[in-house]
Amino acid sequence: MKRKLLLVMAILSLCVLLAACKKGGDESASSSGTTTPEVTATPEPSMEPYMANVLTGEPQGDDYKNQRITAVMVNNIVAARPQRGLSKADILFEIKVEGGITRFMPVFTDYEDIGEIGPVRSGRDQFFRLILPWQALYIHEGQSVVMQQYAIDYSYGNLNNNDGANGYRDYGRVNWNGASYNNGTLALEHTMYTDSENIQKYIDDNSVDMDRTYNSTFFNFVDYRTGETRDLSNSLDSAYSDKYGPVVSDGEYIEIEHSPSYKTRFIYDSASNTYKMQQNYTDGQWRDTVDEAADNTVLSFPNVIVLYTDIHTYPGHEAKDLQYVEYSWGGIGYYCYGGKCEKIYWQKGTPQEALRLYYLTEDGQCSDTPLEVNIGKSYVAVTDIDYAENFVHSTLDGVDLSSATTKTYESNYVEDDAEAGETLGMSTDDLTTSATGSGEAETTTEETVTEEVPEEETPAEEVPEEPVADDPEAVG
Repeated sequence: MKRKLLLVMAILSLCVLLAACKKGGDESASSSGTTTPEVTATPEPSMEPYMANVLTGEPQGDDYKNQRITAVMVNNIVAARPQRGLSKADILFEIKVEGGITRFMPVFTDYEDIGEIGPVRSGRDQFFRLILPWQALYIHEGQSVVMQQYAIDYSYGNLNNNDGANGYRDYGRVNWNGASYNNGTLALEHTMYTDSENIQKYIDDNSVDMDRTYNSTFFNFVDYRTGETRDLSNSLDSAYSDKYGPVVSDGEYIEIEHSPSYKTRFIYDSASNTYKMQQNYTDGQWRDTVDEAADNTVLSFPNVIVLYTDIHTYPGHEAKDLQYVEYSWGGIGYYCYGGKCEKIYWQKGTPQEALRLYYLTEDGQCSDTPLEVNIGKSYVAVTDIDYAENFVHSTLDGVDLSSATTKTYESNYVEDDAEAGETLGMSTDDLTTSATGSGEAETTTEETVTEEVPEEETPAEEVPEEPVADDPEAVG
């Protein structure tokens, strides 16, 4: 590759330069008849061991615990807003589920820091497959039959919690539009909450082993010990451009379409170097996404990651519109930081493989160089390729932030909630095979990319331990 060739040439040039400098020094010493004093090189100080927060890449504090990460399913239907507890998340995932709506999965390094969170909603496999390699504690209220089959197939045991971790109802909560269960205008499903104390009680009552030491971070973060921040304008691939434009371009304004009725956008704030999050509502207006448990703090993230893939209904589950998300083949995505967006490639593979991000090569293919993500919190959207052409990343100039957009609505569907012990009648591997079809999902915002994908598995030293199906201790 051109990058490698340039690197080799640069090294050779440096060697020649060093040789020339050494030769000149020897001739000077010989002609003067003097002896050059021997210089003892001062060894560079060695860096302290790399001890990073698994979800943010930040240095671990004195109170950091080596324990399982915790993920909670949170309702994002418009009636459920505003939510509680989302501002505490280290990573916030948003993915489409039934009826064109999206759902949140906030992920936390320490469950004791969560506080109150909700409304808690049912589990879905498209989220679970992202945290399965990390053996996270997964908290939700109810689950689809596909999700339940995944928990069975991977012997997830008590790590798959199905009652909101001793969740409780807040019948008096009032949503953004003044609706509440007590006055008969809010459905019961939008009233379930839990908190750190209830989660602790669930862990104690069920003897869940939360001890875990991870041997890598969730993303390939910039090493905090260097004190450096990666400037996307000077990225490894910032000089590359294809027929669709430069690999690195403007990203002060980001707008993501999950479905014709659900959109999320981010507005870059240079003062805090973060992206402020907003979502569209049933009246067509954009409103801040806030955490009502934290004085309506607007959710903000230094890192915004958008991953495109094929999302469609599972065969045989059309009545309940259960969504299959294709993780097997990877695809194009975007990493946004500091008001810039960088086109990237992502991979995952099997359910037990961790999500991986890569730089692009100069011809727009997946390189073998892992992407460096700047330390800090991240928002991650796994988004339908069908709406990729509507992805917007631009400067703020000319953007009317007050303008209305498509009104949010939810299609009619029957919520899937598996009965205890209910199974699919097939393994999740067989279900995935039937859902995948040809085995080559569309994976890019512009054209199908399937070539030049790194062939190697994620190295063992960079992947969390995989669950052991016949070892109950491995799954808590």
